[in-house]
Amino acid sequence: MAKLVYLIIIVAILAGFWKVFEKAGKPGWAAIIPIYNLIILLEIAGKPLWWIVLSLIPVVNIIVAILVGIAVAKNFGKSDAFGVGLGLLGFVFYPILGFGDAQYQSTPPAVSK
Repeated sequence: MAKLVYLIIIVAILAGFWKVFEKAGKPGWAAIIPIYNLIILLEIAGKPLWWIVLSLIPVVNIIVAILVGIAVAKNFGKSDAFGVGLGLLGFVFYPILGFGDAQYQSTPPAVSK
């Protein structure tokens, strides 16, 4: 039973990411490729690619997930609270974002210094 619940959560996350990527004009299949999906998510959030390194550091990765979630939420016209939800409870909020009526509003990419 636990494996079935786990599988349902994984499918929900992947479907949510797939739809969010498509709404942002990125390939949906990128959601199923490890690391590449993080690169695409950072592009959607308008964050520099070197944040991948930060996402590998324990505890820092939680803060990065929240900041990326907030940036993604803003680019879809959602609130900061929704972005925190994306960062902490992505399995719930990414499907809501992907299958909801939110539209992507692109922002210029971040300039790394």
